[in-house]
Amino acid sequence: MRILGVDPGSWRTGVGVIEIHAGQYQLVHVEVVKIAQGLAIPKRLERIHEGLGEVIRRFSPDIMALESVFFGKDIRALVRIGEARAAAMLAASEQDVPVVEYAPAKVKQSISGSGRASKEQMQYMVKSLLKLQSAPPSDGADALAVAICHAHSNRAKQSITEAQKKLQAILGKKRKRKKDVSLSYRKSG
Repeated sequence: MRILGVDPGSWRTGVGVIEIHAGQYQLVHVEVVKIAQGLAIPKRLERIHEGLGEVIRRFSPDIMALESVFFGKDIRALVRIGEARAAAMLAASEQDVPVVEYAPAKVKQSISGSGRASKEQMQYMVKSLLKLQSAPPSDGADALAVAICHAHSNRAKQSITEAQKKLQAILGKKRKRKKDVSLSYRKSG
């Protein structure tokens, strides 16, 4: 599975692509889409949209994982992040790439074990999980962290599904045995 992680921002958008092979994560691509100072918001959003569209065409991800909006004190920043997220979602939607969202605390918890991990801790964990020689840039590490979070979540869902199937098989056998016992009881009684 190939996962595109995105850490949206109106000045810097982190982009990371990982691939999963036999339960191992492999870095495919990481970059930070940097927006030139002085550009109006419509042009910034266009650059994010075009940059992500190019990454999607080049690396053909199966899914895009995106950080969801978190509550902050700066409403203007919150709106700008929301606009950057919309540009990212549009780029994915235009190429039929499904989008999933994760809260920032969920991403941190999934990667570092703490929902309050620092940027440095996240960079270190991304470097370790992907077995990289050096840590990726902060925004790129955040994007890779979202992709890894989805991989962890997907792996957990698969484990749960497998466990549920096993449980159903066990319960089905028990029900069959119980039914067989009650039938044999009726026949002999």
